[in-house]
Amino acid sequence: MARHEHDHDGHHDHDGQHAQHGHGGQHGHHHGYTDLDWGALADHLEGQAEVFAPLYRQIAGWLAARGAEPGLIVDAGSGPGVISGLFAETFPGARVVAADGSEPLLARARERADRLGIADRFSTLTGELPDVLGDLDYPADLLWASRSLHHVGDQQAALTAFADRLAPGGMLALLEGGLPVRCLPRDIGIGRPGLESRIDAVETVAFAEMRAALPGAESVTEDWPGLLASAGLVDRVTRSFLFDLPAPLDDAARAYVVDEFRRRADALSPYLDADDRATQDRLLDPDDKASLYHRTDLFLLTAVTVYTGRAAA
Repeated sequence: MARHEHDHDGHHDHDGQHAQHGHGGQHGHHHGYTDLDWGALADHLEGQAEVFAPLYRQIAGWLAARGAEPGLIVDAGSGPGVISGLFAETFPGARVVAADGSEPLLARARERADRLGIADRFSTLTGELPDVLGDLDYPADLLWASRSLHHVGDQQAALTAFADRLAPGGMLALLEGGLPVRCLPRDIGIGRPGLESRIDAVETVAFAEMRAALPGAESVTEDWPGLLASAGLVDRVTRSFLFDLPAPLDDAARAYVVDEFRRRADALSPYLDADDRATQDRLLDPDDKASLYHRTDLFLLTAVTVYTGRAAA
């Protein structure tokens, strides 16, 4: 799996992974999609992950400060490998394995590793989570899963499988949930105020439908520390991280907002009323001065939450 790239309300993924967002995985991309060609989305996924790279460097630094000195890092649901590369940068002595269900995305990950000069300590595994982790040659010292777990029907069973692939004392770092992404003021001067809140609400419905349709879907309370405990992990710690790019956005961040908004509009428009669909159309019209292409009030603001636990030593 890879991640979608951004979970607004906790459901978008922006990390360059698409879990099947396993299809990864970044979060995204969105849950309105059921049969996406993840290989065709490689540029989109990489662009998202690169915009949010400072956030993931902050997380990687926190994991390092917590004493993580991994020999083997596994990125479970890696997508095109942007975050895999950031972990390789943070932990220069580690070997990194990117695991994903999309071979075209893993090909992009290998190309990125070549460009970064880390190919000698980078490899990939193709297959769906969690089964693909059974192909690891060695247990992981750090297993990173960013918004890939929620694309697995039985999340508790998957967490237990993740935990089983950890070395003694190894750490599982799980990114799920957080706060919705915001990129527009409440009142944008066109349409009814509060458009993003309404989009988040309908996306919550679409997310639930996506989860219910997964093979072997099991409903669980999203008490991630409790689920980690049930998987046998100890030393459980949770931390949230703020990501804040104020207006005006640079070209790369603006391109992300436009692309993400377009993808959400395509997936979620059937859930919105005619007035909100008309506002979306204006926001995505390059010739409209009120559109995302021309607005000076665009920003990027969100928070993500990382849950960690260790295998018993």
